[in-house]
Amino acid sequence: MLARWRPRTLLWQTFLLVAMLLSLSLAAWSQIFRYFEEPARARDLAQMVASVVNLTRTALLNAEPRLRTEMLIDLAALEGIRIYPAERSDPLLDLPDTRPMRLLMHETRRQLGDHTRFAMRWKTLDGFWVSFRLHPDDEDEYWVMLPRERLQKHQALEWLAWGSAAMIAALLGAFLIVSRISAPLRSLARAARMVGSGQSPPRQEESGPLEIALVSHAFNQMAGDLARADADRALILAGVSHDLRTPLARLRLGVEMSGAPDDEVTAMVADIEEMDRIIGQFLDFGRGDPQEPMHDVDVVELVVGLAEPYRLRGVPIEFALPEKLAVPARALPLRRAIANLIDNAIRYAGSTQPILIAARSNGPMVEIEVADRGPGIPESETERLRRPFTRLENARSNTKGAGLGLAIVDRVLRAHNGALELLPREGGGLRALLRLPRAQPR
Repeated sequence: MLARWRPRTLLWQTFLLVAMLLSLSLAAWSQIFRYFEEPARARDLAQMVASVVNLTRTALLNAEPRLRTEMLIDLAALEGIRIYPAERSDPLLDLPDTRPMRLLMHETRRQLGDHTRFAMRWKTLDGFWVSFRLHPDDEDEYWVMLPRERLQKHQALEWLAWGSAAMIAALLGAFLIVSRISAPLRSLARAARMVGSGQSPPRQEESGPLEIALVSHAFNQMAGDLARADADRALILAGVSHDLRTPLARLRLGVEMSGAPDDEVTAMVADIEEMDRIIGQFLDFGRGDPQEPMHDVDVVELVVGLAEPYRLRGVPIEFALPEKLAVPARALPLRRAIANLIDNAIRYAGSTQPILIAARSNGPMVEIEVADRGPGIPESETERLRRPFTRLENARSNTKGAGLGLAIVDRVLRAHNGALELLPREGGGLRALLRLPRAQPR
């Protein structure tokens, strides 16, 4: 339960930890200040109580008997001090047993005598009650009541306000400090995801704290090395494909002019074309993500134009297309991806089973579907087949293909911020679903 509410980001985890440390520190300092401030405050309050009691005793002793009543009335009206005779049987309510009260009673008894008693309620009257005697040897006692307001900390709210302000300022400072660390890390995480998806990340700022700057510098160096490696790979594959296609063209010409039987010539030409197609897949995979800008592409026109050569070759293709459907995309890579799916469908389902090509709008996405009646792909193998040079176990006996078709399609879709889904088809077969967003993010 607690793990679900615990923050998962570094920013909020660190901020929460710093906030807890600041709160504990403020609470500890408050207790330390209170511990050392209470004795001094108790001495001041005890001095004030002793002064009031001594002044009251002196006034009672020196005042004329006929004027004592008026003096008591004036003390109650002007100072809030009341004086009553004390009896041992008076119902009393003791003061709370707290450290400040214990210190106050100790200091007051030290100044007024050990016979001094205290109460927070005398009969039905609440206040701070202190007993005193007119003479130390006199057995008669009197109660003097001081208003509670004189014992309260008038600056408690001010201390609370200043402490809260300091706490808020410290938390804001902690948030700024932690955000300086988390912001570069979030940028590095986004750039790392771009590298993982085959894209070229922007250069990271090599500023800020030394550790963050070193990490950014290492990441920029790694991204540059990967970009150079990709460029070298594309250059090598382009050279290899060019060097291989030239002898393949001569070989095909030689086979066609060899005078061999037509069925043998057809088989050898098919093998040569398959080799040429595999070389084309290597070249497509080595090019990486296209850098051309996106523009609105009519999916219906693209699919019909792409499928027409297959239909002329006798491949049965069925359409389920709207009149017009536009999506922001790069036309050449998208055309290559759909062609790879059609080639896979022909390879595994045969050229006699009809292939369904559909396109539709589904909320914020545009879906292009290529469905066949082949053996399909087990659900447990769909993710593995997205990786390059990967084929099904039962397809390894078929030497055709290099296992790059779906990897190329998946890369093209990720470059378009889309997704490739491989789903089973009702009645048997495979549904290859291309999902493209109708609006590309900035």
